[in-house]
Amino acid sequence: MRARLARVARRAGRLPRPRTLRARLTFGLVVLLAAGCAAVGVAAVVELNGFLIGRLDQQLEQTGPSFAQSLEHGTGAGTVTGKPSDHDGDEHGDTRRQAAETFGARLLGGAVTNAAVVPSRTHPGFAIPLTAADREALATLPVDRHGHTVRLSALGDYRLAAWPGRDGDVLVTGLPMEPVRATVHRLELVAGGVFGLALAAAGVAGALWVRWSLRPLSRVAATATRVSELPLASGEVALPPRAPEADPHSEVGRVSTAFDRMLHHVEDALTKRHASEERLRSFAADASHELRTPVASVRGHAELALLHPGPVPPEVSRALERIAAESARMGEMVDEMLLLARLDAGRPLERRPVDLTRLVLDAVTDARAVGPGHRWALDLPEEPVTVTGDAHRLQQVLANLLANARLHTPEGTKVTVTLETDASTAALSVHDDGPGIPEEIRPGVFDRFTRADRRRTDPSAGAGAGAGLGLSIVTAVTEAHGGSVELESRTGSTTFTVRLPAGAVGGGTG
Repeated sequence: MRARLARVARRAGRLPRPRTLRARLTFGLVVLLAAGCAAVGVAAVVELNGFLIGRLDQQLEQTGPSFAQSLEHGTGAGTVTGKPSDHDGDEHGDTRRQAAETFGARLLGGAVTNAAVVPSRTHPGFAIPLTAADREALATLPVDRHGHTVRLSALGDYRLAAWPGRDGDVLVTGLPMEPVRATVHRLELVAGGVFGLALAAAGVAGALWVRWSLRPLSRVAATATRVSELPLASGEVALPPRAPEADPHSEVGRVSTAFDRMLHHVEDALTKRHASEERLRSFAADASHELRTPVASVRGHAELALLHPGPVPPEVSRALERIAAESARMGEMVDEMLLLARLDAGRPLERRPVDLTRLVLDAVTDARAVGPGHRWALDLPEEPVTVTGDAHRLQQVLANLLANARLHTPEGTKVTVTLETDASTAALSVHDDGPGIPEEIRPGVFDRFTRADRRRTDPSAGAGAGAGLGLSIVTAVTEAHGGSVELESRTGSTTFTVRLPAGAVGGGTG
């Protein structure tokens, strides 16, 4: 729980990252501009602060220690321990030609003897209280006539300079840093506001510029999206219009040109594939149609020979029986291939109300008669289930699923047929508790001519079973009805589920 809360806190603390190229370019532009503005602002503030402090040092040098020197003759308000006096002149120090808030102090033997400040609106009196820290800071001030920044508890930051006196004392004069701080702070505010507005304007302008620059790429992406939504697996495919032409010397233009060239190659490949599929479909339909007559003729002659009243050697009789059986098997295979060719060609199926419950009952009855060694079970709703479609083709779907369960499971296997329905869908499930479908066969189990080992080795698998067309017919017929087929298989459990909508195929007959 704590780890989850920590992950949530980390996600909440992260800034959202731009995902699109346009957002990343705009974000990068704004970040670079912000870095440039920050560098310019910091450089300007540092330079201005140094310049103003230099001017302050020049003022200190021009003023000299005259104010501090005048304090050594008075014992009035200028003294550290004295009280304010009503007298002017030397008691308060010589304030002539001194700027307001000028600080002066006299030190003798490392101790402050006098300290005063030129009156102003902020400090109307001369005397100022000095703490021990203030006295120590003044005592340690280098006597080099150069300015040093010192913080006085009662006055704030001051720029102080110390001169040696004539009587072995030290004279300290200082000017306040507050004007410098105020000017620098004002520059910071102005620069921050100006740079903020500049960043906002640059962000909007940069976003518009990037969007305009990437318009060809957006069109390529839109075309690619439309292509990705096309059903490219089979049939004739009409690709969308090509992306608009762009400057071939730019990166976006090269991408657009390469994408258009790729679409051209894809369209040529799809056209050739569709033409090949049409030729193959036409050949399968023509071949199946042409084979029906000779296969029926061979089967008829074999059955007629078996009906001959005269004595027939056992070997000949057995050969004739095999000819008749294989002819019947080949005839059903031809019919199934012809059905698949018609479904591939988009031939519409019959559209009529179909009692799916009755089809299930009949199909299970037939399966029980053909496979008495299996245990057949039904799970039907109380009310009849009706769908719209082709009754003959739906019966073929049921027959193929039940034949698949019978042929690929050992005797004693329980096969359960379940029919369920809701407001818009009818679901038909065929479940068996057999060994299951091998994992390597499952991905292509609905493909044509996919056969399990038994279909390869068992000649008694039944008409149409040996070609591996049963489940492909189930898929084709179900999809022609607007439905779908699902498979779930593991050891000891295999379930085929056919889902049909309440309203299925279009009108017409096949």
